[in-house]
Amino acid sequence: MAQPATGPAEGPKPLTAKAVHPVEAHSTAVHPVAVHPVDEKLPPARLVPAALQHIAAMYAGVVTPPLIIGQAVGLDTAGMTRLIAASLLIAGLATLLQTIGLGTFAGNRLPFVNAASSAGIAPMLAIAETTAPGHQLPAIYGAVLVAGAFCLTVGPFFGRLLRFFPPLVTGVVITLIGVTLMPVPIAWAQGGDATAADFGAMKYLALAAFTLVVILLVQRFGRGFLKQVALLVGMFVGTLAAIPFGLADFSALRSAPLAALPTPFAFGTPEFHPAAILSLCIVMLVLMTESSAGMLALGEICERRTDGRTITRGLRTDGIATLLGPVFGGFPTSAFAQNVGVVSLTRVRSRYVVAAAGGALLVLGAFPVLGAVVSLVPMPVLGGAGIVLFGSIAVSGIRTLSEAGLDDSSNIILVAVALGAGIIPLAAPAFYAGFPAWAQTVLGSGISAGALVAVVLNLFFHHLGTHSRPAVALKSS
Repeated sequence: MAQPATGPAEGPKPLTAKAVHPVEAHSTAVHPVAVHPVDEKLPPARLVPAALQHIAAMYAGVVTPPLIIGQAVGLDTAGMTRLIAASLLIAGLATLLQTIGLGTFAGNRLPFVNAASSAGIAPMLAIAETTAPGHQLPAIYGAVLVAGAFCLTVGPFFGRLLRFFPPLVTGVVITLIGVTLMPVPIAWAQGGDATAADFGAMKYLALAAFTLVVILLVQRFGRGFLKQVALLVGMFVGTLAAIPFGLADFSALRSAPLAALPTPFAFGTPEFHPAAILSLCIVMLVLMTESSAGMLALGEICERRTDGRTITRGLRTDGIATLLGPVFGGFPTSAFAQNVGVVSLTRVRSRYVVAAAGGALLVLGAFPVLGAVVSLVPMPVLGGAGIVLFGSIAVSGIRTLSEAGLDDSSNIILVAVALGAGIIPLAAPAFYAGFPAWAQTVLGSGISAGALVAVVLNLFFHHLGTHSRPAVALKSS
């Protein structure tokens, strides 16, 4: 039997024994490791047009919240300009933070756009209606501030709460966002000022209808980039058509400063009202669900797995932007689903393209005169475009509900009751007049009321007294 070796251990083998084959070495040197499409840095000739597509897709959505809220609280032209500039600035900062990232703390590092969400408009309008003049924006910003802190606190644990926000709940809420906002563009189409003697005049309705027809024609016959910016084309053509009839006011453009950074707390020190805070925290939960769905969908589109840590970093970005917003005049921030669609359509998956779009939004926010250009758009023109914008939000909700298992009778009842509760404030604005002020703020918003009912009924039908069910996978709307 051979004896085991007892001599000294062998030294390292010569490099020739494991030498890399010359062809392999040459191949490694000539062909570096491929860059993932998400991390690809495109040349300017490709980067700039791709970034412009993202700006075109999101611009109308970014300026919609400040336009609506500013009108509701009675801001003058200068105030509206500052509000729009602040919204653009916060959107730029949030998008840059999301795409570039901040270490392991924030930023999902996907081609993900963040900006002020239309989901918060209806609750903020309810806050404005139940708050004394002069305190409306401070009350709104106090609630937004707490909602941002709430998002930062809950974000790391949000995955455990997702089962309480299945497509049944989020679909109801998204549908109600579009439905409850529809009176806004209708009022715009009639002239915007309900106290004016000519409110609802035929000249206003004709201009709104003309704008809507232009959008439909561009959507039908346009191709490529032109089709994507149908909303902006409609507003531009509608504004040009308004000039000969004296319906376009250029005073804002003449008085707006060329360049100025938003002033901290320019609209007043935030005030904290419990009912207002509750309503926006509910909306923040919905926005977090939407953001999570958007990240999951974008991860699939970009072929980069979206795990729990990625979602947590992304939600932290939402929280930071929402928390910072009230300081300069911003609103609750979330994902922009239309930009997920742009990535899917164009297949340009580089996060640096979206980062460039975020940088452009920063520039727009730093030059209020550019924000003033948006405020030049006449109210009837905004009304015609708003019907498309808010109607498409409702369609997104309906599409989400179509994936929610409505062949189950319990789910049908849940959706029916929740939608009914959400439409009450729209159908009968004085329905909750006898309720306490805090209840009027929460229930007076169709979104908050519908969300509460949907969550409670989801617990009743699918959680309490039943066996644990697996959470329904999130899907992007």
